[in-house]
Parts: sequence; C-alpha cells; structure tokens
Amino acid sequence: QVQLEESGGGLVQAGGSLRLSCAASGGTFSMYAMGWFRQAPGKEREFVAAISRSGRNLVPANSMKGRFTISRDNAKNTVYLQMNSLIPEDAAVYYCAAKSTSYLSPYYATAAEYEYWGQGTQVTVSS
Repeated sequence: QVQLEESGGGLVQAGGSLRLSCAASGGTFSMYAMGWFRQAPGKEREFVAAISRSGRNLVPANSMKGRFTISRDNAKNTVYLQMNSLIPEDAAVYYCAAKSTSYLSPYYATAAEYEYWGQGTQVTVSS
C-alpha cells in the first residue's frame, strides 16, 4: 500500500508560480499512474492533471491548459505539478492520487479510479 504526501503549497500572488510535489512511499512508485485533483470550499473535487506510468500526461482543455504541467520522477518516487500564471480561481486544496496498474500507457481522469490519496496541500492565490 502506497502512502502519499503533498508539499509545496502556500500563498502566492496572482501571476505567480508554485510547484507542488507528491512523495510516495511504501510501494513501487513506477507501478502507479498518478493524478492531481483540487477542491475549493463549497465545490466538488476537480480533476487537474494525470500522468501514466510511462509518462504520458493529460491536462484537461480548460483554464488549466497551458499553465499547469504534470511530471514524474520515478527515481525520486515523486510526482510534480508545476503551476504558472496562477489566478485566484486556482485557490484550493490540491490532492495527489495513485492508481496501481499493470498498464504503462493509460492515465486516469476520474477520482473514483484512484485507490490512494494524500492529505492535500493548500494553495492560496491573492489578487
């Protein structure tokens, strides 16, 4: 069973950048597809980005496209979310998630597909 711990959140001015990290332990990281989700107060959890075991990645074609990038470093058991040009609407608790899979290529965009979750890291964007 893998444990996930997010870090890198904080307060940033609009237009700024943050890089979130999610460190995995207790499992073979390369066997997991990974994802990032976020949840703002009063809103449902929202898909942010996903990356397959082989590194194929997906950022949905919405306001995050072109600003957010997901990557992974299997040697460090870590997945990253680089967030640029932050806007106040990006403020939320950001969660990373892991799904064990024997397939290299698929990524997963639905929260229900993920088995393991971190505790989240708060991102606040001031205008």
